[in-house]
Amino acid sequence: MCTSTVGNDLGLSDKNHACACSTDSGGASPAFVPQGGVRELYLVEGMTCEHCVSSVTGALEGLDTVHNVSVDLRVGGTSRITLVSSAPVLRDAVRAAVTEAGYSLATD
Repeated sequence: MCTSTVGNDLGLSDKNHACACSTDSGGASPAFVPQGGVRELYLVEGMTCEHCVSSVTGALEGLDTVHNVSVDLRVGGTSRITLVSSAPVLRDAVRAAVTEAGYSLATD
């Protein structure tokens, strides 16, 4: 897990990938971190489309203290997930949420 306070412009789709789903994740780059808040970066394997983004985003938004989830989808690679929360989120909780959505955290 990497922690950073620098904002990144994270896209939500790979325009060169033909995906049959039409789910719009509606996510945005988390520009605002609440006072005393935390921005954490996780790497997730197995995501291929915006439906994947929606599934992972929904699972992570259900975690306590999480305010925003942003996904940089990398089809055929490791996608980057940025969580903004009011307190650090346990890696095991993130791993469980990602696994429940059907994906896996990249190994450290």
